[in-house]
Amino acid sequence: MGPRIPRLRRKLAAIQFRPQRSHSFGEERHEFRLGPKLAEARVGAFEAEHGIVLPDAYRLFITQIGGSGAGPFYGLMPLERCSLLFMSPREEPGAPRGFHGAGSGTHGRDLFLHVIEMGCTDVCVIAVTGPLTGRVLTGNGEGHWGPNVSSATDFLDWYERWLSHMSAGRDNQALELTSPRLRARQAP
Repeated sequence: MGPRIPRLRRKLAAIQFRPQRSHSFGEERHEFRLGPKLAEARVGAFEAEHGIVLPDAYRLFITQIGGSGAGPFYGLMPLERCSLLFMSPREEPGAPRGFHGAGSGTHGRDLFLHVIEMGCTDVCVIAVTGPLTGRVLTGNGEGHWGPNVSSATDFLDWYERWLSHMSAGRDNQALELTSPRLRARQAP
């Protein structure tokens, strides 16, 4: 488990829900509380159903800390509500740039798991295949902005950065969870 899990639990416990807090858009939905941890069997069933393996840090979070709730914007979605997305390359004629639902015809593309609803059509995803596996990205489902790759090394680092921002009273919009230097590699 390592030191990160207990440290994340302590940091989250130190943040209290305050209605109408101006710097934490969406917190009214999760109130800085996590849903129950998920059983390994449930996570394994989700992976088998979707033909993926969840990145280690995210899997550790949902099985050791909490399966939904407290997180940036509207919070972490329950695993059963998470969906696989792919990113359209800019060169694909007629396809809007951004994240789109993965279905038939997406084989060979890098896949991303939509884990946080940011509002409107903005999404927060974790790469589950390809060179960015394990990294957190933000973007717009209609291609209006992003995608941006977080400078955090994995989901646990990304989540801890959010907790630190909330403790310091920073706004969700200024979380610095993405780095302009890092852009998602477009699929060929």
